[in-house]
Amino acid sequence: FIIMVARVFISGFVQGVGFRQFVKQNALKLGLTGWVKNLKDNRVEVTFQGSKEQIEKIIAICEKGPFLSEVKDVEVIWEEVNRQFESFEIER
Repeated sequence: FIIMVARVFISGFVQGVGFRQFVKQNALKLGLTGWVKNLKDNRVEVTFQGSKEQIEKIIAICEKGPFLSEVKDVEVIWEEVNRQFESFEIER
């Protein structure tokens, strides 16, 4: 079966404000797997894996962000894969 993956790039004031932990907590609540990491250009990159419906929910959550963040832009690239992530991790 086809597993949907969204690669998401979030820009704005999104580092040093608990964004990765916020994303991980919400992804786990929605039953998604994948990973999140800070990029050198001050964006956050996330790979979400799961149902398209749940991924769309988490993208909407990322557009708001945690309390101290200020999200300017969210870029989403959809992919179909056949390998599955086991968990949701914060990468360094």
